[in-house]
Amino acid sequence: MITDEALWSSLPTPALLLDGNDCITQSNPAAEAFLNLSTKSLNGQVVWEKVLIDSPLERPFERARAQRTSLFINDVFVGSGMRAPQHCNLQFSPLQGTDDVMIMIISPQQIVSRLVQNSVTGKAARSAIGMAEMLAHEIKNPLAGITGAAQLLSMGLTPEDQELTDLIVAESRRIVKLLEQVEQFGNLRQPDRKSINIHDTLDRARQSAAVGFAAHMMFVTDYDPSLPRALADSDQLQQIFQNLIKNAAEANRDGGKITLRTFYDASLRVLQADGIHARLPLQIEVIDDGPGLPPDIAANVFEPFVSGRENGTGLGLALVSKLIQDGGGWVTVDSAPGRTVFRISLPRADQDDGDD
Repeated sequence: MITDEALWSSLPTPALLLDGNDCITQSNPAAEAFLNLSTKSLNGQVVWEKVLIDSPLERPFERARAQRTSLFINDVFVGSGMRAPQHCNLQFSPLQGTDDVMIMIISPQQIVSRLVQNSVTGKAARSAIGMAEMLAHEIKNPLAGITGAAQLLSMGLTPEDQELTDLIVAESRRIVKLLEQVEQFGNLRQPDRKSINIHDTLDRARQSAAVGFAAHMMFVTDYDPSLPRALADSDQLQQIFQNLIKNAAEANRDGGKITLRTFYDASLRVLQADGIHARLPLQIEVIDDGPGLPPDIAANVFEPFVSGRENGTGLGLALVSKLIQDGGGWVTVDSAPGRTVFRISLPRADQDDGDD
């Protein structure tokens, strides 16, 4: 027979039991994972101090408790201070057989909305990449002619006039280099997925960044040493990590902290184009304490040519999204001033492909 404890532990939705003093008496594993807090740190604590909600709920909650009725709250952001807030619905209900105990259910909305967003972004990325690649090829040919003509003209000019032709040549070459980046972005090989150690790949990216573009940043690692091996392309994954670390470093030009975190989340699955539900339990987070993404681009940050930096090409994060999707993974971002979290979700190397 299934026990109440087994049912409680098996709930896929984060849930908390609250006593008459608004203190947490019990939390299920899904709540621990969502809040990134252990049962020990939650139990006995006032819920409003541990579960941070962007809406004042104490009074309506007290009325619901006093009247022994349910309370539903939609479209609020819920966090814990240990991870970025997430868009959720909340439900409070009296626990049958008790006088004042309430159960709190947290229903994150981001999984569905972001899966849809990722799918749309992927299609937009492929269309934009194809068009950019075609334009790059067509533009490079006349640029070569312009460069050659300017070099021929300079042979019969005075030194003063040669400065103008030199400028034409230099600017044409600069444009060609940019176009070559676009072409490289569109000509990516298919991932060679093998069993790899995520931490080895992550450390190589960190060490390379720490002596280069992220030398002004402090790195903190929070690795789960028991994490299984991932099924991924090691070279492409290192490129992804370097792009995310570079993005974090450029957002903190005066210095700051980059945290690299790994953990296991067995509940995450995504529906692939072939109809298979793929498990993506391996989680890698790149966290920075910078100003956050500009609000006007936050929803489209993975689309090509969207950039919050002056003179930025907007290809870095679009490349990350394309590589992750091609490799069967998933990438999301949560951003607020002082905490931006890019999370990559990957499959295990030793798991079945998926379930119908």
